[in-house]
Amino acid sequence: MSVSGLLGNRNLKHLEFELEPPSEIYAGNETLVGVKIRNRRRRVPAFLLDISLGGKPACLLLLRGGETERVAVPATFARRGIHKQHRIEVTSNFPINFFIRSRARNLPQALTVFPRPRHCATIPAEDLAGQTGEQETNRRGLEGEISRIDDYRSGDPLKMIHWKLSARQDTLKVKQLSATAQPPVEIDPLRLPGRSIEEQLSCACYLIDDYIRRGHPVGLKLGKLVIPAAEGRQHKIRLLTELAHYDQG
Repeated sequence: MSVSGLLGNRNLKHLEFELEPPSEIYAGNETLVGVKIRNRRRRVPAFLLDISLGGKPACLLLLRGGETERVAVPATFARRGIHKQHRIEVTSNFPINFFIRSRARNLPQALTVFPRPRHCATIPAEDLAGQTGEQETNRRGLEGEISRIDDYRSGDPLKMIHWKLSARQDTLKVKQLSATAQPPVEIDPLRLPGRSIEEQLSCACYLIDDYIRRGHPVGLKLGKLVIPAAEGRQHKIRLLTELAHYDQG
């Protein structure tokens, strides 16, 4: 029993942890957070490690000496905003399944948690429009004006083939049209439906994701802050980050 206790305690020593969070974490929604575990012992491996962040654990059967492994650990963050401290617990029943030994660590690492998306009635784009009317973009599309002539590639729609030009050049040519953009919208969370600011921010989070997925440039008006409408995932992350930090002191 003494040898078992010695080996069990030693098994949990000299381990280092680092979080690798996903780019999008939403309050109240379970997500998988990457945890890197490094064994600082050069030769002695660690066995049967269960790693948790306050929820269901993830199991790592073997971590060789001097090596680093990554596991995906389920975690749920109750509130939006910046989370700076994280309690990670590692347990093991090594070497025999009589005792379970555990150690807890506090990891100082700032993570931004977005408001939990709350399904709310989609407001018509024209009611949120920063400007109206169609816009031409540089994206390739099936509507709009001809932007250039290109060589035919597998998968191009047959209706886009420029038959007259193809006959003159003895090779298939296709028309590339500019995509017709969706009208931009501006989200003002403080004017959205909700019984509290948290519900309004949750509704704004849902609308930002919904409109960007449907191809609308989305802007944000939040108090004195105004972010012009734009598209893309990085822009969405910027908008959601502002929602996460709002009124956090």
